[in-house]
Amino acid sequence: MATQNAIAAVGQSILGLLRDACPRPEFDGARFELYQSVNFSKPMDEGISLYLFRVAVNGGRRNLPPRIDAQGRRHRAALPLDLFYMLTPWAKTAERQHRLLGWAMRTLEETPTLPSGLLNHFAIPEHDAFYPDETVTVIQEQLSVQDMFNLWDFAKHNIQVSVAYAVRLVPLDSLVRDADDPLAQTRVLDVGRMAPA
Repeated sequence: MATQNAIAAVGQSILGLLRDACPRPEFDGARFELYQSVNFSKPMDEGISLYLFRVAVNGGRRNLPPRIDAQGRRHRAALPLDLFYMLTPWAKTAERQHRLLGWAMRTLEETPTLPSGLLNHFAIPEHDAFYPDETVTVIQEQLSVQDMFNLWDFAKHNIQVSVAYAVRLVPLDSLVRDADDPLAQTRVLDVGRMAPA
């Protein structure tokens, strides 16, 4: 299961994937950055921003089993999360912005599963986020027009073309150990006689 560094590692991994695949020299000056709402008031000149706008517990996988570590100790069940991002291309012209968006969407569509090697490569500290057999899935998410306007409420004067993505399933591991009770060997039932009615 993933550690508490997993949320940060996912955002950096998506940007790292795009940065490494960026068509050069066409977009030589492109930057790839995680954004907070304050960044939208003074955005970059050219590149891709990724804004984490929502985190939700995955209802379908809410009851994960406890984790058994390498020493055989039981830990509490992981917290399964879905992360929701808004990807926005930035450029000086609409045509260039649209080309950036098309390229970014195509790249993410061709790499929908992010393996632990990629996720840990961009984790800080490195190799401290996901176990070797873990992956996450990046899926294009449909937002209603109203939801998109609500997202851009902080920057009404500067609404940009954007696309939403969901990253499913990011299981945050628990460091809390469950009690190691011994396995049951026998079961004794104390059954008494029922009194007559």
